[in-house]
Amino acid sequence: MNDVALTTHPTKELFIKMVVDAWNHSTNQVTKLFDELSDEQIKADAAPGRNSGIYLLGHLTAVTDRMLPLLDLGERSYPQLDKPFLATPDKSGQEIPSVQELKQYWKDVNAKLSAGIATLAPDDWFAKHTAVSAEEFAKEPHRNKLNLVINRTNHQSTHYGQLIYLKPKN
Repeated sequence: MNDVALTTHPTKELFIKMVVDAWNHSTNQVTKLFDELSDEQIKADAAPGRNSGIYLLGHLTAVTDRMLPLLDLGERSYPQLDKPFLATPDKSGQEIPSVQELKQYWKDVNAKLSAGIATLAPDDWFAKHTAVSAEEFAKEPHRNKLNLVINRTNHQSTHYGQLIYLKPKN
């Protein structure tokens, strides 16, 4: 889906391309930032009393991992991240993976998601995601796979705005 050919459904394909490009841009921004930061910088709080970078790394990885079954692209790779990064707040005493492990999980999950996204046909994007029933979808057709990616892009961008504070000020 990186280079959608505008052929059979140009309007659909154009919207899909815009959404997928926005997702990829956001993911690349976050990945670049994680790659630039040291382990110690990632372990720090984004601001006093706020989430740490390692918590946000684990949180974003868990949320992205959850997208796979929601988009019907396969099973999750890291369900063990739910408890420390989705079910409990930062600094709750949960045992968590190292920064390096989480960085690898982040890259693995995004590679798997990217490969899955590339397999979706235009009509697939406007079908329901797996967390919505057929009855609910009939009433609310906007609860589709494309909208899920839009929402996750916004979520990821919000956390990028927090993570940027981990960069040293020059």
